[in-house]
Amino acid sequence: MISLNIEKTLGFISKENVFAYEAQVKAAQEALENGTGKGNDFLGWLHLPSSITKEHLADLKATAQTLRDNCEVVVVAGIGGSYLGARAVIEALSNSFTWLQDKKTAPVILYAGHNIGEDYLYELTEYLKDKKFGVINISKSGTTTETALAFRLLKKQCEDQRGKEMAKKVIVAITDAKKGAARVTADNEGYKSFIIPDNVGGRFSVLTPVGLLPIAIAGFDIEKLVAGAVGMEKTCGKDVPFAENPAAIYAATRNELYKNGKKIEILVNYNPKLHYVSEWWKQLYGESEGKENKGIFPAAVDFSTDLHSMGQWIQEGERTIYETVISVEKTQHSLQVPSDEANLDGLNFLAGKHVDEVNKMAELGTQLAHVDGGVPNMRIVIPALNEESIGGLLYFFEIACGISGYILGVNPFNQPGVEAYKKNMFALLNKPGYEEESKAIQARL
Repeated sequence: MISLNIEKTLGFISKENVFAYEAQVKAAQEALENGTGKGNDFLGWLHLPSSITKEHLADLKATAQTLRDNCEVVVVAGIGGSYLGARAVIEALSNSFTWLQDKKTAPVILYAGHNIGEDYLYELTEYLKDKKFGVINISKSGTTTETALAFRLLKKQCEDQRGKEMAKKVIVAITDAKKGAARVTADNEGYKSFIIPDNVGGRFSVLTPVGLLPIAIAGFDIEKLVAGAVGMEKTCGKDVPFAENPAAIYAATRNELYKNGKKIEILVNYNPKLHYVSEWWKQLYGESEGKENKGIFPAAVDFSTDLHSMGQWIQEGERTIYETVISVEKTQHSLQVPSDEANLDGLNFLAGKHVDEVNKMAELGTQLAHVDGGVPNMRIVIPALNEESIGGLLYFFEIACGISGYILGVNPFNQPGVEAYKKNMFALLNKPGYEEESKAIQARL
């Protein structure tokens, strides 16, 4: 389903050293499978694709159809993994300009609860004033500040505009099975709800209802998405030989590059539809590996756009970086460069060529230039931007992240550092229970 090429890293590291990680990779795979490693209470994602039932998908699709039938707009309220996975898939598969068209085949999907921007939320609520809208509230606890604040606003507006009965029909909760504010609200209000499994962390949750429900509402085939992930689960299984396992090779290569001073990984795409796949990837690897003063810094660029900005730094800046390029083999559409009699722009040499051929040569030319400039390059090729390929790509990155984190020696499944800003924010806002912290912070200001 996908292929990985590391040849353009081998002028900087050796293939022998990459393959010397085989024992460490095997140990990491065994720890994942047997649940003996750090964070072993958050391994529910490991065989999630192959455990998803037809009945579960049918339930999700039926709920999605209810919202499709009753909503012009659906707002996904969530932060981090509670929205990035869904947005990554939806943006990758959507027509770039569907939202501008008068006739829409699916509700417009918007996002809230991922920031605390007053202007953003005001403008969102203004936009929704004349819209038939619904909400998916995604939160295990229901008390995450960004999401809870947005949902409080959206719940009231939906009830005021559409009435309590219709609001009950078009608000869906994705939350904990038994506890938390979001669970209590869902039960009290009678919302349809889906469960976030206790053993699946947010950044690994795209193949739970967290990602699958919004993707289905947007009109995409979640059965094919899951099938793509199932295929990659098999391709990257613990019994697959190291040399044939792309996730194993990727994890080993990036750790060898890190050991040799390449502290920053830049995920590169040449298709603007992949922008939010990069955003999802940044959270997955940053939150999983950035611990104990360790970890490769995950960055991302959209080429060729960013070649006219970040390209200079990548070509000639500090040599602490490497690139991982996602290349899409086939486009969904065909568009050829026309000939122009005046040829004032000098582009007649491209006449008759497909736009993607030009893009592919930009990709190849950039790779050669960056390698010559001292930047190792890996290349991941996916067949096309469709559900199967994206499902496979997401699982590939997830399993490689688990392996890579264990090689690095950290717990890839917790995020203790995320709590630091919350404690300070609550103290500054005088949240009950934070009186001592508030006094301490005031003394520092």
